[in-house]
Amino acid sequence: MMKRKTPAPPFLIIGNWKCNKNIDQARTWIDHFRRGYKPVDGVEVVLAPPLILLAQIGEQLKEMEMVHFSLAAQDISPFPLGSYTGATAADMVKGICRYAIVSHWERRKYFHETALDAVNKVSEAADASLIPIICVDETSAMSQLTALGDVDCDKLVIGYTPVDGSSYREPQSPEKIAEVAGYISQVYPTRPIIYGGGVDSRNYERYLTIDGVSGLFLGAASLQPDSFLQIVEALQQRVQAAGSS
Repeated sequence: MMKRKTPAPPFLIIGNWKCNKNIDQARTWIDHFRRGYKPVDGVEVVLAPPLILLAQIGEQLKEMEMVHFSLAAQDISPFPLGSYTGATAADMVKGICRYAIVSHWERRKYFHETALDAVNKVSEAADASLIPIICVDETSAMSQLTALGDVDCDKLVIGYTPVDGSSYREPQSPEKIAEVAGYISQVYPTRPIIYGGGVDSRNYERYLTIDGVSGLFLGAASLQPDSFLQIVEALQQRVQAAGSS
């Protein structure tokens, strides 16, 4: 009997709105993006709006039935449901989101989150059947990822988001990104690695095909639907061209 080949994970392009947009602006963005968006097999678009908007955007997307388009929570609690005032447990966004961003460098910098927080959040996401996107930087990647060794999570995405100096405004070179991706993949060879940091509508073409990298993590470039769509379409074209070659 022939063994069925496991399908390759899709290329991901994630738009992280961070602390931007109200519900009217978010709905306008979705309407505008949808008019130009054409789904392509092998590329999944993931949008991470502020937590307060998730449920309403989720309802809007259900009505639109957009294919290869998912939502992510920008953050989740390291604790389960219970007496944790102000927290958002993974189970609360289950059914709305497919992904959850964990340990973004801004959470580590401004909210002093630790490696233990990241482990607990990944565990909570996995228990709620969410796919965690854990953000790491070069200096702490191994300690952050090694700490996850005991967590049962077979659908983990690794976001390489360097924070040295100006890297969150100016992207690293593709060569440097490929080097770090290779370093990470020696420990986690089956996990998709995506890059985020300074990629925008002016420079994205250099970052569409990097060895060992399976997508892009965009911040400011995702705030305008036109610029985000431009990068989505370019990645879709690259994936289609690679599939037909």
